Amino acid sequence: MSLFSVFYFLLSIALFIIALPLLILLSFKKKYRESIPARFFLFRNPPFQHLDALWFHVCSLGEARALKPLLQKFSSQEVCISTITHTGHAEAKKYDAEVRYLPYEMHLPFWIHREKVLVVLEAEFWYLLFRVANARGAKVILLNARISDKSVDKYLKFAWFYKKLLEKVEIIYVQSEVDKNRFLALGAKNIEVIGNIKLAGEIKKTKSYVKPQKSELIVAGSTHPDEEDAVLKAFIAYKKHMPHAKLVVVPRHPERFASVYEVMQKYAGEHSLTLEKFSLTQDFGSDLILVDMMGELNNIYAVSDVAILGGAFREDVGGHNPLEPAYFGCKIITGKHFFHQKELFKYVHHVQYVEPDEIAAALKQTKELPPSMVEETIDLEPVVQKIKEYMK
Repeated sequence: MSLFSVFYFLLSIALFIIALPLLILLSFKKKYRESIPARFFLFRNPPFQHLDALWFHVCSLGEARALKPLLQKFSSQEVCISTITHTGHAEAKKYDAEVRYLPYEMHLPFWIHREKVLVVLEAEFWYLLFRVANARGAKVILLNARISDKSVDKYLKFAWFYKKLLEKVEIIYVQSEVDKNRFLALGAKNIEVIGNIKLAGEIKKTKSYVKPQKSELIVAGSTHPDEEDAVLKAFIAYKKHMPHAKLVVVPRHPERFASVYEVMQKYAGEHSLTLEKFSLTQDFGSDLILVDMMGELNNIYAVSDVAILGGAFREDVGGHNPLEPAYFGCKIITGKHFFHQKELFKYVHHVQYVEPDEIAAALKQTKELPPSMVEETIDLEPVVQKIKEYMK
């Protein structure tokens, strides 16, 4: 290891010691009960058993799903997948692959063995992951790489560090020309623009539900705290003009099902609306429906007229994937803070971008707009061929 790598390793240990009380506390929360013990204490998280395998590293649910079209090209290859979040881990387990949580960096010199290729998605920039994997013989590829508008200044302030981090990367496949220029400013080399690989993903439903007759079905998908309040206020105002409209709320994180239901109960009581949990009825008979089940969002999009896409009405989330509601022909309303999904929104037409207090007006405007749609595709073949070349 270089002197800087030794310093970085020692710093990671110091930070771990400082954060230890918080990590122990968070380990008792449902959201982190599996991921924190695995990542920071290696609990039930041994190294990959397969050597000389193809290793993909992703952060969470969206990136894990985006792997599917790539993994189909390597069905005969031993594949390993590491993740950061619980939802990403659960999604990765659906593949024929060896799945682990990526350990905290101080563990990586002892945890990483020998893989031939490491493919890292989006913005998962871990210095010791790149350094140690490369030292053990892996070719490192960045795929779907991006630097958001919100993050670019931070990256440029530490350009000296990211130049060191990117030294061991063989090739970077970025989402756009803007991303390419930002990586060049960080000192990166061998950069190719291929677009967003999420455009290559298969979008489908897993169940078929019956759309309520003579009703407009509005789904608020992947919502975060405070967004449900804004959507419910807008829906109450809109329902005065469209009394047969129904609202389906699908929170982004399952640990929030109970708290979101309480918020919906408050609005239902104040405005004499009916309310149901989708897990109990699996229909759309009430005015308000909470989807308290995982894996149902595409099935709901398939029967919805309008999708209010969450994650972009707050400044700290960055939006969510618009391809799925667009694929099913929903009229999309979202917020203005979609910086993590900016590249995908370029390909989706007829979207309304509004502030939280403008959602009600946007709902009325949907009457004048055509359904949202996607017109772009992506060719993954150059990526597949490069990985195969490195796997030889």
